[in-house]
Amino acid sequence: MAGYLFVHFIGEEKDGEQIYFSLSRDGLHWSDLNGGKPALYSGIGTCGVRDPFPIRSPLDGKIYLIATDLRIEAGKGWEAAQEQGSRSLIVWETEDLLHWSKERSCEVGTLQAGCVWAPEAVFDKEKNAFLVFFASKTKEDGEHEGKHRIYAAYTKNFRDFMETFLYMERKNHVIDTTILESCGRYYRISKDETEKRLILETSDSLMGTFTQIPSPTLAGLKGVEGPEGYLLPDGKTWCLIADRFQEGTGYLPMLTEDLDSGIFTILKPGQYDMGRTKKRHGGILRITDEEYERLGGGHAETVTS
Repeated sequence: MAGYLFVHFIGEEKDGEQIYFSLSRDGLHWSDLNGGKPALYSGIGTCGVRDPFPIRSPLDGKIYLIATDLRIEAGKGWEAAQEQGSRSLIVWETEDLLHWSKERSCEVGTLQAGCVWAPEAVFDKEKNAFLVFFASKTKEDGEHEGKHRIYAAYTKNFRDFMETFLYMERKNHVIDTTILESCGRYYRISKDETEKRLILETSDSLMGTFTQIPSPTLAGLKGVEGPEGYLLPDGKTWCLIADRFQEGTGYLPMLTEDLDSGIFTILKPGQYDMGRTKKRHGGILRITDEEYERLGGGHAETVTS
């Protein structure tokens, strides 16, 4: 693997809630593709997408892109988005990163769900399938008001999904979960939607019990969301990025060689460059040298069919 593709949206302005691509060799300095314009558009559901996440399949070699079906720019507001929002996620697929399928809508939310937000996926080797997880606001019996919980469903092709089940619940609202795999363990990072802070946990199994890892770095950051993590080219340094939505200043990279420590080094502005467009909640895909060159070093345009 010789580079990184960052898939993201940029905000609530016109065309801001569509799919944007950026490219990097080192995972820290990014160049925007397509001249900073959207690479893919959604014309179904709400006609907008947020929180895109790309993943490569070991089953068929395809790359799948999943995203939240949501367009705040339409003007209905956040309450409607949470309470009467889409119960579907939007899916694209590709074999070469240039030619993409037509987007499709896949309903995965439960009947009680008011939304399906920030879908991500991780490949479960034990089940030989993808665990797709996302946040939904639901109201259970005896509750005075609904709460955001993390639900999940298994799939092999991002078209046919098994039954959705409750994956994670906390005392507070929880959204924006990402899962990293390192040295046979899983590390789950989630946003406490009440405190607006990130929580780090670990487990030896995707379906096992996760134990919280105290992290003074994450505890000191407030007003962040959209956590994403990936290994840098040295193969030992993890880069965790978080969207500073409250300040409106975009993504902040943090580095560690030991996820179990909970200690991250926050990079200074001169140590990274997120590109010209302000990147909102997205996902990062490791790509090969051939794929990097195919994308044109930051200038290629994509095609849908």
